Amino acid sequence: MVDDANTGLAGTILVIDDERNIRRTLRMVLEGEGATVLDAETAEAGLELIQRSLADSEAPQPIQVVMADVLLPGMSGLQLLEQLSGLGGGTPPVPVILISGHATVSDAVRATRLGAFDFFEKPLARDRVVVSVRNALRHYASEAELRLLRARARHELIGESRPMTELQRQITRVGATRARVLIEGESGTGKELVARAIHEASERRGGPFIKVNCAAIPRELIESELFGHERGAFTGATGQKKGLFELAHGGTLLLDEIGDMDLNAQAKVLRVLQSGELLRVGGEKPIKVDVRVLAATHRNLKEQVQSGEFREDLYFRLAVVPISVPPLRDRPGDIALLCRHYLDVACRENGISPKRISAAAQAALEAHAWPGNVRELRNVMERMAILSDGDIDLDEVPLDIRGDGDDAANSGGDALVQFGDGAAPPGMSLKNFRDSVERAFILQRLNEHGWNVSKTAEALDVERTHLHKKMKLLGIARGG
Repeated sequence: MVDDANTGLAGTILVIDDERNIRRTLRMVLEGEGATVLDAETAEAGLELIQRSLADSEAPQPIQVVMADVLLPGMSGLQLLEQLSGLGGGTPPVPVILISGHATVSDAVRATRLGAFDFFEKPLARDRVVVSVRNALRHYASEAELRLLRARARHELIGESRPMTELQRQITRVGATRARVLIEGESGTGKELVARAIHEASERRGGPFIKVNCAAIPRELIESELFGHERGAFTGATGQKKGLFELAHGGTLLLDEIGDMDLNAQAKVLRVLQSGELLRVGGEKPIKVDVRVLAATHRNLKEQVQSGEFREDLYFRLAVVPISVPPLRDRPGDIALLCRHYLDVACRENGISPKRISAAAQAALEAHAWPGNVRELRNVMERMAILSDGDIDLDEVPLDIRGDGDDAANSGGDALVQFGDGAAPPGMSLKNFRDSVERAFILQRLNEHGWNVSKTAEALDVERTHLHKKMKLLGIARGG
């Protein structure tokens, strides 16, 4: 972190210079401002320190800024910068300030192209050094925060099932392109997280990511929100306002719930996508924008195109690469991971001691259909974390999630109909009937595969661990 005071510095600086006096001078200046200073005589020794710092993610004092001379014995400062750019995937992982006693224009140009944060000549001016290092530390802090947010976005897409593995693969591939993406999926499946992950996987990740919910904005205001307006354009427009397309310049704009946008606004969005230019409401001068547009919807846009509710030409502009986010019922093997993650998050965010989930509670959670998908699961886990006195047992699982599972567990085999009977005993609940049919179907498949659980799980297209838990919940055991 950087001290808010204009003159104070707080951070770890690595000084690389073969001149002892320069190293000593910089140490005195920087330590006098509150910085921690490391030094090295060669670029090779400095690179080793930097690599060690990057490898230890929990280091108490990671190197945050590097100051290096251009002319060094062995590897030069420019060559060091080139190596660091390689480590950072094209940008140095820490800000690098280059110093030279014999600077040339070509050196400065090359340093800029390689991502140097600053470049100045000897003799060193104290104020110049302090200002440059302070700005570099602030840059490092901002980038560290961005990396944290990116890691969180990636972490939120939790799952090891085949549908999630395929989704992650698609995100990685499409993220590296400039293609427009239409993200389809039921409410609560995590379409915004997918959009953020695409943004973070793209070359635009350093730019803004802006989301607009098209369903939440009144029709009469959506044009002003998207394209901005000029002063006096309509009653209440007391000043000029930039729209979301302008604010997303150089980054990504997510048009969430695009299926709820009216036809008039659709036509104007289409023109922006075609020309790369927009007109503010009440404006006359076209404004150029460089924005990658992603769209998301829980609606079937193809059906809306056929019914005339959605423009066909806009649909094809948006759906260059369609991505479907799987509902939770199609990836039951991920439910245990999601429950554990969101329980930990709920405890941490609400200042609650960590809690565990009992096997019975977990089995009930995994048996639920989750019509609200991941959003519903997250809300349920937070509710249980807050309301339970200790660890999560079956009694803490909401009734609407476990239904009358207690009755099902206590009813025994006599209350269950066999698969194909066609009728249920009087008074049987819907959940008991469903469990009965599911139990009989699983038993039938287990018998077909000689009670080989792995082969049965493959035939049922579910994860092996999920089948084991389902068998336990339904009381299925060989010879039982």
